[in-house]
Formats: sequence, structure tokens, C-alpha cells
Amino acid sequence: MTDEPDGDKDVRPQKPPLQPMPWGRYVVWILVFLAITQFWANFQQREERQQISYSEFKEKVRAGEVASVTLKGDRLTGELKRAESQREPADKTLPPTHFVTTLPPVEDPELMPLLEEHKVNIEAKPGDEGWGARLLVLMLPWILIIGLFWYAGRRMQERMGGVGGMGGGAGGAFGFGKSRAKRFERGESTVTFEDVAGLENAKKDLQEIAGYLRDPEHYRKLGAKIPKGILLMGPPGTGKTLLAKAVAGESDVPFYSISGSEFIEMFVGVGASRVRDMFESAKRESPSIIFIDEIDSVGRARGTGIGGGHDEREQTLNQILGEMDGFDPHEAVVVMAATNRPDVLDAALMRPGRFDRKITLDLPDKRARRSILEIHSREVPLDDDVDLDRMAALTVSFSGADLENLINEAALLAGREDKPAVDMACLLLARDKVVLGGEREMVIGDDEKEIIAYHEAGHALAASLLPNADPLDKATIIPRGRSLGATEQIPEEERHSLRPSYLRDRIAVMLAGRASEQVVFNEISTGAEEDLKQATTLARHMVTHWGMSEKLGPVAFRRGEEHIFLGREMAQQKDFSEHTAQIIDEEIGELVRKLEGEVRELLEKHRDQLDMLAKALLEKETLESGEIQSILKREKKRKG
Repeated sequence: MTDEPDGDKDVRPQKPPLQPMPWGRYVVWILVFLAITQFWANFQQREERQQISYSEFKEKVRAGEVASVTLKGDRLTGELKRAESQREPADKTLPPTHFVTTLPPVEDPELMPLLEEHKVNIEAKPGDEGWGARLLVLMLPWILIIGLFWYAGRRMQERMGGVGGMGGGAGGAFGFGKSRAKRFERGESTVTFEDVAGLENAKKDLQEIAGYLRDPEHYRKLGAKIPKGILLMGPPGTGKTLLAKAVAGESDVPFYSISGSEFIEMFVGVGASRVRDMFESAKRESPSIIFIDEIDSVGRARGTGIGGGHDEREQTLNQILGEMDGFDPHEAVVVMAATNRPDVLDAALMRPGRFDRKITLDLPDKRARRSILEIHSREVPLDDDVDLDRMAALTVSFSGADLENLINEAALLAGREDKPAVDMACLLLARDKVVLGGEREMVIGDDEKEIIAYHEAGHALAASLLPNADPLDKATIIPRGRSLGATEQIPEEERHSLRPSYLRDRIAVMLAGRASEQVVFNEISTGAEEDLKQATTLARHMVTHWGMSEKLGPVAFRRGEEHIFLGREMAQQKDFSEHTAQIIDEEIGELVRKLEGEVRELLEKHRDQLDMLAKALLEKETLESGEIQSILKREKKRKG
């Protein structure tokens, strides 16, 4: 009776395990052979010489039988003279013409005069280090050569030991063309969708992929085809790589992970060869997942750049396009890619049939931030006073990676202060460190400290008085990060659509520090550099991107856009005239100057409150929002 193979069992032939290359064994045998050869050479050399005593040597010198001697350390070797009339005996053997003797430990004063008297040729050499030293000197070049070959062999083994194994193929010399992708076995990825907080819509889309990979036959019966490519797009730290690992963990299939930059080498054609090798390995083990992180490093638009479009990066991209479009229908291989620059990707890469599904990952909202904090604090002991809801409200615009870093910083602070658990104070300090930077110890004079206090008091007062500004959280004159002081505002809710009134008040708060210096000291300082940059950038976007200029109207201009990369910027055609560019400059300048004048008038009107805030900052250095509101109410009540 013949056993039939189980239909669910994986009967694909398994590749033999990678065997180590036997370079070490070869090196050992070569060294042994060289040692025996050198030992035998020394032995033969010693056998050809006649060993005589020192007294016999002196007798031969007196008899005039010694032609030359060589002094080397405590050994003396020499050559005997042969008489021309000497004939070869019947056995055709002659006594050795070379001899060797050992010099006495005490120098013989008669030796040199005796040798000179009988006209013996004398040669002196440095002391003999022994046959071991001579063997080492003889073998040293061979050791270096063999070591070089051994190192090259090891490097070849490492390069050829990728997913493609040690096979030949298109890898080229030393396996440069083999894929660098890291392979994770079935079940090796322990990350699941439960470990990913938030991103509910993205997880729904990816759960379909995981279900298809777990049971492809179920979907094939329904006539469904698996998407060939899934592109994860979003800001850094939003969980693109984590989602890819979760899909691998949920689907329980082989997972190949590689960064886009790992395809490119200095050799032409290596990137395309690595792409072929990786896709061949994934096809052999389908269903499987290929994850390419930072795909924008190889997937940028072709035909751009100063040097033309025919370069190694484009050859790699062409190979990726060909592999993705050349899948057979029965091959369940899903290509996942992640990028935070989808705008630079090639159009052929983005079309249906390549990356069929595009998933956008946004920064987490308040509820998602709370869940992320819970996940990252699982292994961290938290004190009873920790309020994760408040921390979620205080971490607007934080990504998942930022929240993980926040918990880690809080744990480090608790360890530094030798606390048994992480309390709320540690979390708040960690948040300030992440947002504002670490505190710096600087020696600041009283005059300069007063300028900084009025600068931050101006920001704080404007944020408190302007109706559309974000709520004030704290103001400090303690140097943090690159700044000498900071005033922080935290919005009460997520903002996705910004109104002109909100943007104008936001710019006014940025300019309030500089305006406060003008009001109090009648001059400005260099402390407003970063404020001016942010205010100008926001004003430029209002004028050129969002149509918030009355003079220009509802028209968008590409002025002020970030450089995508050099080639595309050079290829862009200027879509407005020089006259329009002059109007744009005038509108931006007028908007900023007008808002600065308005906030200066506001601070002059509330000069008493400005002085009280600056005085409190000089005394306490840091004021929370409650303290600031208390000071403002007290001063308002006193004036009323």
C-alpha cells in the first residue's frame, strides 16, 4: 500500500543547509607541509657537515687544511682544503669538505691570530636565532597570502549566504548579486494586529491580505485576486514597518525584509540582480511577503537628475517593475513597501497591477495615543498617580515612535531618581524633554535674563489674550535644547482644517516675543530668529498655497514648495511672472508686518500684565498655565 502525500503538507524540496567552506582545514595542512619541508631542509644541511671538536678544528688550522670559516654566535662552520693530487677512493666516497664545531663559552684569544697566521678566510654573521625563527621568516609571506585567501573565502561565503544560498546564477563574483533581504521563518514574527494601536482603517485593509495568505483557496473560489502590491504611506514613526510585521505574524508565512538602499552597490547591475534573487526566493516559498522599507530610495521617478536617467538606481527600479508585473496567477507573493515621500515615486510603480492598494497612515488621534501609551507601558511599572488620558491630551502631533520614546525617557528618569515606579512627574518631565529638549546649564547675566523673560512673557500674554490662539500650557526661561526659553501651547483638539483667523493669531503669537522686546527695551535682539522663520513660512503658505491673500485671490503658486529632488525642480516650469513674484513678496511682508503691529499694540495696552508675567518668570523661571492665568486675573482685578 502506498501512502499518498497529504494535500496540506508542504512538499517543496528544501535547500540543503549552508555548509562552511573548508578553508581552515586547507590552511592547517599547508602549514604542516611547509614545516616538514623546512625541518627536512635543515636536517639535510646538518647531515652534510662534519661535526668536529674545537681542539680538532685548531689542529686542522695548524695543519693548513682549513680554507675558510664562518662565525655565527657560538657556532663555527668552515670549509676544508682539498689537495689536487687527492684521488677518489674505490668506494667513490669523499669525506665532507664542510665541518661545524662549537666555540667555547670563554673567548679564545689565540683563535684569531691562529686563523690570520694560516691565511684562513674569516666571515662573521649575526647570531643564529634557531631553526624556529628561520622557519617563521620563511613562512611569513606564505601565511599572509594564505590568510588573504582565507579572508576572501569567508567574505564570499557571507555574501553568498543570503536568501539565495551558495548557488551560482546571476550573483556574479563573490555573490554581490545575492539578495540582502532578511528572511523570517513561518511563525517567527510574533507581532500581531493587537500590538498595533490605532490605525483601524489600515488594519482592516491589511486583514484581508493576511486572510488571503492564510487560506488562498477560499478567496480563489470566490474569484478574488490578491493585490500584488501594498504601499504604506505616512509620516515617520507612524507604524509602517510595524504593520508589515503584523501582517507577517497574522498570516504565518515567510517574510523577507529589506531596505531600498540595500539594492544599490558600486557595481553596475548588482541592484537588479539582487531584486531577481529576492523575488525568486519568495516565489519558491509562496505564499510569502516581501517588505521593502524606504522604497523611495530606488523608486523615484525615472528620467530626472543632471546625469540623465540611465543609472544603477533606474535599472534596479526597472527590475522591480518587471518582477511585480510578471507574477504568475498562482503565485501568492505580496509586495509591501513603505515610504514617507509618495510624491517622488515613479508613476509606473504606483499604477494598478503594481501597487494596487495604497494605505495612508496618519498621526494618531487622542484615543489612539492613549492606546499606544498603554501598549508601550506594559512592561513599565506605573505609579497610581499616572493619568494616561492627560498624557494623551498633552501629546498632540506625537507619532507612535515618539510615544514609545516618551515612555522610555520617563523610565530612565525614574531610574535616575531611584524611584520604584514611573510617576506622573517623570512622564511630564520626559514630555518636556522630548518637545523642548533637555535642560542646559548656562551662565546668563541679569540683563540678558530680563530680555529672555520679557520675550517669553510676550508670547504667553499674546497666547492668553488672542481669541483664536491655542491654549497656553507653560512658559519657561530655562535654556532647553537650542533655545534660551520656551512658551508652549497645546491645542484642545486635533486640527485638520485651518481658518485664516486661527493662522493670523498663530503668527501674532510667534511675533509677540519680538514685539515685547520693542515695547519694553525699544530695541530687538537675536532671540526671535526661529520665531521669524516660522512666521514667514506660515505667511508664505497662506499667500501662495491657500489663497488667503485679497490681492492675489484664490490662486495657488508653487513658490515655497520643498525641493523634491534636484532633477524635478530643474524640470519644473515657472508658472507665474516676475510681477506676480513681486506681489507675492509684498503680500507676505505686509501680512507679517501688519500682524506684528497689531500684537505690539496689544502688549502696550496690557503693559502691566506683561511686567507681572516677566517678574514672575524671573522669580520662578517656569510658570504653568494655571499660574499664568492667576497672575493675569489678579492684575486685571487690581486695575479694575
